[in-house]
Amino acid sequence: MATLRNLKIKTSTCKRMVKELRSYEKEVEKEAAKTADMKDKGADPYDLKQQENVLAESRMMVPDCHKRLETALADLKATLAELKESNEQGAEIGEAESTIAEVEAVVKPTEE
Repeated sequence: MATLRNLKIKTSTCKRMVKELRSYEKEVEKEAAKTADMKDKGADPYDLKQQENVLAESRMMVPDCHKRLETALADLKATLAELKESNEQGAEIGEAESTIAEVEAVVKPTEE
């Protein structure tokens, strides 16, 4: 059975995953700029190859994080629906609904 405590935990999980996704996206941008800068400056081929590996690793984390965020969102929605069926009341429900809207705004643009 879902509880308000579980809802609060799942809400916090979704918020953390959004921060994590944004962090990975910023990291990819930073590493891409660094790689381009190294290419422009004619860096050592070995160093350039290592930097490209770092960039590839960062790029792999974005879809993985996105998938985990979608899973966490589905879990949050299920818990919220279960609590609404049992007519639970609390500030956690409003917070969860706003978090769902925020997460869907992050998730939807990448699905198109």
